[in-house]
This record gives sequence, structure tokens and C-alpha cells, in this order.
Amino acid sequence: MTLDWFDRVSAELQDDLESICEKYDQVGHMSIDKGAKHPRIEFFVETEDLDREYFCTLFFDPFNNEFYIESYDLDLDLSSRTILEDIEDIIDAVHESFHDFMNDEDYEEAYEYDYEDEDEVYLDSDEEEYEYETLDVDWETPEVTAYIDEDEDVEITYKFGVIPETGDGILQRTNRVKTSDDELIKDEFNFIFSKDEASTIIAMIASHMDSIQSLDIE
Repeated sequence: MTLDWFDRVSAELQDDLESICEKYDQVGHMSIDKGAKHPRIEFFVETEDLDREYFCTLFFDPFNNEFYIESYDLDLDLSSRTILEDIEDIIDAVHESFHDFMNDEDYEEAYEYDYEDEDEVYLDSDEEEYEYETLDVDWETPEVTAYIDEDEDVEITYKFGVIPETGDGILQRTNRVKTSDDELIKDEFNFIFSKDEASTIIAMIASHMDSIQSLDIE
């Protein structure tokens, strides 16, 4: 069992999607849950009120070393799994889900696009809010700034919490980047671990601190 393929895709996917789709570059985000039995990457857009609207979940089977997406047929009452063999298939699946979501008539009042210049305008909407499953976390610390570059408008923060249902720890990293158009892009990555893993992680990092470079070093 290995997560090498999961780590590689996680590192490349956001940049790949932003490079091929201008709309996704403007509003698309992803979060990573590496602590689940089948790690997953969730894709979402944020409304003006910073509420998340999820449009795709990408699962990873570490035993078979493969990504997949799940779908459900209401008529047949059956769930199905589509295997994504390479990164091109993964990008296509997420890209298609993104456009299906944005073109869905249920969201036409909430999101309006000018397809000529790709600019997005948020509108007020009376549409019913959609609920998505989220983790219940008791946050033990506030966001702590680990790195900031005021010249490049980049900030990286961390906060630590505990998941009451499982007792696992969760470390959330948030990347914030302000674009030249003064748009704030925020990505969150969650790392979940047990108490047994925590001491090992701390020891591994501490013993290799001298080998790690600062983000300020080019």
C-alpha cells in the first residue's frame, strides 16, 4: 500500500486545472483529506458569503493504487464506481463535473457568467442552501501564520483541532494568495492523524529540520 500516486496527483492537479480552464482558475478550489481509509480530494467553489458548494469528490484506493469517482442512479437505486487510470482522465472528470455544476439550472441565479470574457458576477439568490457533509472539529488553536510574503501577497497558516467522533487530530493548512486583480484565492488542506502517529511525525520532522529549506530561499 502506497500513497505516492495520491501525493503526486494532489500536488499537480490544482495547477493543471487552472492552466486549462479560466473559469476554474477564477473560482475553483480543492481540499485534501489524507487521513481517511480511502483518501479523497474534494472540489468546491465559494459563494460571496464564503459558503462552500462542492461539485466533485475524487477518491483514492491505496490498496489498488487507483483514483475513482462514485455516482448514484436514483432510478436503479445503485451506486457505481468509475476508475480513473491516469492524470488526464482525472483532470477530464473534474473539469467536466465543474462545468456541469456551473451550468446546472439550479445555480443560474446564484452564478452568472459572461462567456465572452469569462468574468464571473455573483448575484443575490433566494435558492435553498444545499447541505454537504463536513467534519465536526473542536479547534484547539486559532489560525497561526507560518509564512507570509507581503510583496507577493502570499500567506500560509495552520490550525490544530480534534475530531470528537474519532479522537483523531487534524492539522489544517490554509494557503491565501492575492492575484494581480486583487482577488483572494484560498485553498485548504487537511491532514488527519491518530495520537500514535503524532509522536512519530514530530520525531521525524525534528530529526530532519536541518535538511529543510525556508520558503524564502529561491
